[in-house]
Amino acid sequence: MGPHWINVGRVEEIPPLGARLIDSGQGQIAVFKAGDGSLFALHNGCPHRQGPLSEGLVSGHTVTCPLHNWVIDLASGEARAPDNGCTPTVPLKVVDGTILLHLPDPRAVVSG
Repeated sequence: MGPHWINVGRVEEIPPLGARLIDSGQGQIAVFKAGDGSLFALHNGCPHRQGPLSEGLVSGHTVTCPLHNWVIDLASGEARAPDNGCTPTVPLKVVDGTILLHLPDPRAVVSG
């Protein structure tokens, strides 16, 4: 079965500087909304020790891991120097105010 665009909710359901957690066949995915309204989707695990990025602080287009303060770029998933590592990103698009994630498993469920 090929990848699917999965509806995970409306843009207005995610507060600015907030996140929504999605359970998928690939594990948990966090959808973030930056202060400027930009949306990003990452796997919900910091590359350092798999801290829950969805619980981190969003600033600009980065999120700070709540466990050890690693700063992760929301667009690329890359850790900011001096840290090194990468969290996988997930393709995202918005169609008529609806957030769609590109996932190989169509059984994604919004969990938070």
